[in-house]
Amino acid sequence: MFARSAMTHLQRFASRIRLKNLIFLLLLVSGLIPLIAASVLLARQNVELFQTQEQTFLARSAEALSRELAAYLETVERELRQLGEGFLALPGPESIDARLRLAGVDRYFGNYVVDNSGRVLLLRILDLEGAGPSLGPGEIDPHAERALRATFETARAGLRPTFRFLRRAADNEPLAALSVPIFDPVLQPDDPAASAARPRLILQALARLDVLERLAQREARGDVAVFLIDGDGRVLWAHGADDATARALASSSLVEDFRQRPAVLASEYTLFVRGSKQRMLGMVSPIESTGWGVVAHKPLSAAYVAVKQSVYSSFLSSLLLVALAGVMAIVAARRLAAPFQDLAKTTHEIAEGKFGQRVEMRGPGREVAELAEDFNRMSGHVQRYVEELEAAAQANHQLFIGAIRAFAAAVDAKDPYTRGHSERVAEYSRTIARNLGQGEEFQERIWVAGVLHDVGKIGIEDRILKKGGVLTAEEYEQMKLHPVIGEEILRPLESLREMLPAIRWHHEAWNGRGYPDGLRGEEIPLIARIVAVADTFDAITTNRPYQRAYGPEYAVQTITKLTGARFDAKVVTAFLRAFQHGAIRPQREDEALPQPVQASA
Repeated sequence: MFARSAMTHLQRFASRIRLKNLIFLLLLVSGLIPLIAASVLLARQNVELFQTQEQTFLARSAEALSRELAAYLETVERELRQLGEGFLALPGPESIDARLRLAGVDRYFGNYVVDNSGRVLLLRILDLEGAGPSLGPGEIDPHAERALRATFETARAGLRPTFRFLRRAADNEPLAALSVPIFDPVLQPDDPAASAARPRLILQALARLDVLERLAQREARGDVAVFLIDGDGRVLWAHGADDATARALASSSLVEDFRQRPAVLASEYTLFVRGSKQRMLGMVSPIESTGWGVVAHKPLSAAYVAVKQSVYSSFLSSLLLVALAGVMAIVAARRLAAPFQDLAKTTHEIAEGKFGQRVEMRGPGREVAELAEDFNRMSGHVQRYVEELEAAAQANHQLFIGAIRAFAAAVDAKDPYTRGHSERVAEYSRTIARNLGQGEEFQERIWVAGVLHDVGKIGIEDRILKKGGVLTAEEYEQMKLHPVIGEEILRPLESLREMLPAIRWHHEAWNGRGYPDGLRGEEIPLIARIVAVADTFDAITTNRPYQRAYGPEYAVQTITKLTGARFDAKVVTAFLRAFQHGAIRPQREDEALPQPVQASA
């Protein structure tokens, strides 16, 4: 009851208000609703995009640092192993102690230290009791000595290279102490017999890690801080952060997760630094050979500043569009109402007896109500004649349009995202053929081929055609069958025999990497090469479930880049000439296409 009463009052209001004002309100409301919805959706998508970009940047920075540091340490380890195996391969006594006293041994190891002085500060050649010569500075600080001793014991017991991070006492320079067990060259640690073997000697080195600073300066931009942590979660080194922040990081959830499962991890977490709380976005990437991890993090407020700017920009854009929609609604309302106002004036004259037609008109607005009252005075037989003429004209129009668009509608009906695609491809193909100097008969043939080029998609499952993302390998293989299916469908029709090459081979590539038959160059019929260019142009410039439409200039650039690889150069030249002259341009789905010439050929 309430709904009926409200509807009655709404109808009364609509019948009293000026038509111009009513149209303005309807246009404004119908424009604002999708505009606001689109703005909210776009803002949400932008937020997700910027968040993903920021997380990707941090992940790339952490992974690049860990990868390059691991490569640097592996290079030093490999050089030490090669150096030790080369020493064992030299002819001489079996005893390591005796070998170390051979002439030229000092020069053999000393040359390595001299050649690698920028990377290695100290080199020791030790037997399994820890005795042996030391090449480098005469004295090292106790902290470095303890680190070297710890790596020696671990390498000797674990039979694998061992690393320890330390800082040189003199200048706080970051260093890596490493011990590499050296086995007989014929018996490597990964050999099955290595489990029962013992190393012959152990090479130790103090490697400089100034590469850390260089890598951090390259990767850490803005508010990004970089840390090196060990497997127990202790912060070994930091760039772009003070000691308080480093201590807070050591107790964060990100580091705790890394301790439990050393892997590439991402997390948002809270740090408590000097009594203040700060939300952070961080990524950690492991260095497997050492058990260390590289952490890159930055404050959430800085990480997502682009998100706030995007939301603000979207809000301003929405306000501007609302204002623009209001102006356009005013202009449109005036233009739409003007003919009705003129017609209302004319109907007053008709009501005086100049015509005897009677017609019933319903609709909101005072002008429409006046039209209904005046036209109701006219005679009924004129109304009947007009209705019959309108019905006949509509039937003829539908018959004409249906005959032209029947094939295209059959193909496009399965996929609403490609509605009108076949007719556009047909028209583009005919234009390219005309610019190639082809005659009217060929142009008519290629128009029909363009309309039918995707008819094989009738045989493709709807779930694949309408999928809103990237196809799987299996789905893509099924999609690639549509040219063959299309040819098989139309092969029995003798009148379409000359169009079959375009239907089967419009996805072949000039370089032979297309499908379904891998034709190349001139093996591909000209009609198929033309349809391929037209199909690509329309695919790039129209919306698809997996992509938004690009501009025509981008489509032209893409087709030009693929010349000689996917497309025939002379066909692309004709396409470019037609595009530059304005003969080819993207068309809206609701825009009428040029009619085919004898399209039934």
